[in-house]
Amino acid sequence: MSDDEDLLYIKRQKTIHYGGLDELEKEKLAAASAVPQIAETPEENVEEEPEKVVPKPVGNMEIGNMHISDEYMDIEDEVSKDKQALLDEFERRKKARHVNVSTDDNEVRQNLRQLGEPICLFGEGPAERRSRLRDLLARLGEDAIQKKQEEEEEKLKQERDQETWYHEGSETLRAARLWIAKYSLPRAKERLKQAREELKIPEATATAKRQELQKHLTSLSIFCSQIGDTRPISYCSFSPDSKKLATSSWSGLCKLWSVPDCNEIRTLRGHSCNVCAIEWHPKAGVEGSVCALASCAVDGTVKLWSMESDEPVADVEGHSPHRVSRLGFHPSGRLLATCCYDSSWRLWDLESAQEILHQEGHSCPVYCISFQVDGSIAATGGLDSFGRVWDLRTGRCIMFMEGHLKSVYGIDFSPDGYHIATASEDNSCIVWDLRMRNRVYTIPAHSNLLSHVKYQPGAGNFIITASYDNTVKVWSNKTWQPLKTLSGHDGKVMCLDISPDSKYIATASYDRTFKLWTPEEAV
Repeated sequence: MSDDEDLLYIKRQKTIHYGGLDELEKEKLAAASAVPQIAETPEENVEEEPEKVVPKPVGNMEIGNMHISDEYMDIEDEVSKDKQALLDEFERRKKARHVNVSTDDNEVRQNLRQLGEPICLFGEGPAERRSRLRDLLARLGEDAIQKKQEEEEEKLKQERDQETWYHEGSETLRAARLWIAKYSLPRAKERLKQAREELKIPEATATAKRQELQKHLTSLSIFCSQIGDTRPISYCSFSPDSKKLATSSWSGLCKLWSVPDCNEIRTLRGHSCNVCAIEWHPKAGVEGSVCALASCAVDGTVKLWSMESDEPVADVEGHSPHRVSRLGFHPSGRLLATCCYDSSWRLWDLESAQEILHQEGHSCPVYCISFQVDGSIAATGGLDSFGRVWDLRTGRCIMFMEGHLKSVYGIDFSPDGYHIATASEDNSCIVWDLRMRNRVYTIPAHSNLLSHVKYQPGAGNFIITASYDNTVKVWSNKTWQPLKTLSGHDGKVMCLDISPDSKYIATASYDRTFKLWTPEEAV
């Protein structure tokens, strides 16, 4: 083999030189300076737009292929941001190394759960879990767990403040609950039996009765008007036999009137300030009854009255200095309930003359109360805009009525035992169903606050509402249609009542009068 065969010849590539950028820039500046500038003439005051200077192409390169933008990127800012993020990361890692984390894996899991983080990731061991907790604390702060615990404790405290709580009662209360259960069960059985019998009535007959009742109600008019006192009349109530009417006044006097001629029978003197309400005992006039009436006042006094004397027969003490706004007798007549402005309502045993229940539950003063016809349940309304239904046999709150926007000033049970009507400061009346534990209908009743609401005794075929717009309105049950508006008072209507025989409607007003209303054909 010759030496020429071992030699490898490499072909040298041709190198192309495009020239330096500085030379291109010099040529571009020279071309720009070669274009003559157009001077502005003194005769023309209008500025002319200078012609655009188009640089000549250099060599074989077109000017459109060259980047001639004058926009610049601030590289220093981008670099400084990245540098700052890197420094922050180093600082976080340095801080994480000084964070004290427990070596107990169970405690680490608990801390992660408190922070709202997963306690274990896929393939994560105790060391990695501890490192993750350390990183979290470095980012959130070492006191993050303590702050989380304080937030949870505050949340639990708020929940405890909102829930209903119960305390241990006395032996007297236990005996009263057993007695109420024995009293109410036969009455409930009788009420259900009567409801079943009403279902057997033909629909045509029931419709005819309703139409006749509506015609009867649409003809309501004033039968009698009487000046009751020198100050506003705050309350009125019919006696069980519908032959007497009791009124209370802001003058501190309570008066008894005959029905229907409205003649004064007796003046009950005992209160020294505004009387809020007066109620008849369910067995008033029957021999053996403890009292005939009960009244309450702004100063917290509650007095019991008899039919034979102008002076109170007894005082129910324990409310002062808090105002007692309303009171009500249990259907049996043995118990008396009072609504107090200390956000509680009380239950008194008149036979033993002692308080057997001090029930709390409202966050504001309790204003009104009503008993179910069976006597097993009571409903209260408060200035906190809520209503509550209480089972007197167990002491539990079995229904919370939330729907009004303002204070509840009136509440009443329907004779059917499961419908409740509430009157509120928000100008509306809401009908509730105890079985569904929900509202049935909201009646936009008046143009001012509602002061009272009442179901028809016995049948419950209509509802009557009183308002501070100086009117009383009658509404049909089931359809909730307005049947009649009773206008006649010159001031706001404070209270109303329906006689047990449903013949008369009484209204008490701020104008110091009370009125009796009855259908025109009955006059």
